[in-house]
Amino acid sequence: MIRGLYEAHLPVGDLERSIAFYQKLDLELAWRDEDTAFFWVEKGKSWIGLWETEKVETPYHPSLRHFAFGCEFEEIEDAIAWLQERGIQPRKDARFEPNPPTEPTVRPHQANASVYFDDPDGNSLEIMCTLPFAMEPDGVRMLFSDWKKSRK
Repeated sequence: MIRGLYEAHLPVGDLERSIAFYQKLDLELAWRDEDTAFFWVEKGKSWIGLWETEKVETPYHPSLRHFAFGCEFEEIEDAIAWLQERGIQPRKDARFEPNPPTEPTVRPHQANASVYFDDPDGNSLEIMCTLPFAMEPDGVRMLFSDWKKSRK
């Protein structure tokens, strides 16, 4: 029955500023009204809704204000440069990696790699891919370059 995520919603303090930010990510504006805007993540399949509000709740908690955009495995190594080309500074994963990040973080036991960044309202965003295989479930995170060395 469930085949994927259709929508996610985030609070924003300035809708115009947020529209400009999400357009930098090459997302297509699906529609907008006075205080909301929806962007296609996968056209016709999934979107993100931005809701302008006077108060963007703080402190941030990832269970409320975080989601990840998917990418292909072959694209993840270029994610930091791709964000920086758009004037967006990646940030460290709170549980690992140097700040500022120099490459994606890998969770070998979950078989995924990612790069974190924030939108103008401090909503936590991530670009994430699935890796070709999982490693032993030891919970250790590593940098993408270390993961590549370990698989040889």
